[in-house]
Amino acid sequence: METKDTGGTFGSKGNFFVVLVMILGVFVAILNETLLNVALSKIMGDIGISPSTAQWLSTGYLLVIGVLIPVTAFLIQRFTTRGLFLSAMGLFTIGTLVAAISPNFGMLLLGRTLQASGTGLLFPLLTNVVFATVALEKRGQAMGTIGIVITFAPAIGPTLSGIIVEHYSWRVLFYSILPIALFVIVIAYAKLKNVTETSKPRIDLPSLLLSTLGFGGIVYGFSSAGDPQGGWRSSSVLVPIVVGALSLGLFIWRQLSIPQPLLNLRTFTYRIFRISTMIMIIVMMAMFSAMMLLPIFLQNALGYTPLEAGLIMLPGGIVMGIMSPITGRLFDKFGAKWLAVVGLVLIANTLWQFAYITLATSYITIMVWNTLLMLGISMLMMPVMTNALNELPPPLYPHGTAIISTLQQVAGAVGTALLVTVMTTGQKQYLQHPQGGSEGAPVEVLALISGMKSAFLLAFGLVVAGLIISFFLRRAVPQQPEAEPTAESA
Repeated sequence: METKDTGGTFGSKGNFFVVLVMILGVFVAILNETLLNVALSKIMGDIGISPSTAQWLSTGYLLVIGVLIPVTAFLIQRFTTRGLFLSAMGLFTIGTLVAAISPNFGMLLLGRTLQASGTGLLFPLLTNVVFATVALEKRGQAMGTIGIVITFAPAIGPTLSGIIVEHYSWRVLFYSILPIALFVIVIAYAKLKNVTETSKPRIDLPSLLLSTLGFGGIVYGFSSAGDPQGGWRSSSVLVPIVVGALSLGLFIWRQLSIPQPLLNLRTFTYRIFRISTMIMIIVMMAMFSAMMLLPIFLQNALGYTPLEAGLIMLPGGIVMGIMSPITGRLFDKFGAKWLAVVGLVLIANTLWQFAYITLATSYITIMVWNTLLMLGISMLMMPVMTNALNELPPPLYPHGTAIISTLQQVAGAVGTALLVTVMTTGQKQYLQHPQGGSEGAPVEVLALISGMKSAFLLAFGLVVAGLIISFFLRRAVPQQPEAEPTAESA
């Protein structure tokens, strides 16, 4: 359903309110994703679990989201906006309460699983609502508005978590977001209206099973490989990846063979969607290099506290929040190509600087580089995603959104695993042939720096590949609902 713009970005005050309520829900859910990382050590000590067990609080979260997102295309078409949003926020809120009061690891993991079940649905639902209600020429501005909270939440998460964990129990992390989630549910129940059309598609159970095994196996396998305690030769890594890859191949074959696919892969016949998705996958993989490796360097090499490590991300989050609506307006006026090119140049330059970081590099310098990295990401993430979906006919919006969201999760898991593997391999090689150095630091610290250099150089190479691909972008021309892909589109 394409709603004509009647003056405002979101077409009407009613549509704006719907999006505003959903943005608040997505903000809380995304904030929750980044809160726990800094608190893992406190949780391990409090409930008596090992690092390999605690890692499941993050791996399990990603696994549930990776399994659930491919089903969102069906759910968005089958159920109303209001019903889906209330269900998602309800699951997230129940999970938050369970996690807050959990006396043991099993109950805490259950809480995180319920939270992930709600989170996995919220962002695809919000994106689909925007594309159903906002006119084409205002979508960049609308997605930029959404980007303010979506990019700011992960940035303030580590800082907020560091402050809370340093002074209070880790349970306060969950108790602090519980009232916000309840507030969103009350407002949504009272005021939220339905803005998308529903139909009665049939769900293909074999596709659902193959999707679960495929995406779940790949996300789990690579997430396990990313654990320094694991390893690529472990059966807990190889078996899920092999099963996931085989299942994913069968899943793709089935989607192309049945009349009502769970995920309509016809989206990839559209050239701009295909190119944009490739760029977003590469950027997601590279993003994890800074998000994961920088805190390790700051704490393990320079001896900063978790709070100090979290604060270094804050200016970048503020810049992303400021730039999101600006880049949205620039996208509406000029398109995504040059925004993506400039953004990728900034990201590549920053990753190159990070690759040659030393113990003499100042805290402020690292903060500035990270801010430039976030600036580059803000210039391309939402514009490239908007451009990708703009080319699709409206019936494919739920499928396009689900595909992009799923591939982002897979890219995050794969990117984390690759970067951790490269970093640990670089460390081992340095320890086998230590080169010393003028810093007079312990050899373990110098090995960590050497490993980080290799990982950042890999991320740099990925971004350069994305930069080359970005020159093939052009402004998307939306197709009519009844239109089939033309030779030019394909």
